[in-house]
Amino acid sequence: MHLLIFETDIKSEKKVKSLKPTFSKHDDILKWSIDLEDVDNVLRIEATSNITETDIIDMVKTHGFYIDVLED
Repeated sequence: MHLLIFETDIKSEKKVKSLKPTFSKHDDILKWSIDLEDVDNVLRIEATSNITETDIIDMVKTHGFYIDVLED
């Protein structure tokens, strides 16, 4: 398992819920959350090693959201 962390422009519960079907149906995503109180609206994903940062970015961008890898 590995942790993937991104900054996004997802700023409401409604937008979070719009991603739920996409993330829930993906077998390699074990757990996910979006911190709406953080300035970067951080998306954290616990996943198997079968999924990459690029895969997640592509999934989120298809919903029309901004997403980028959060650098330390």
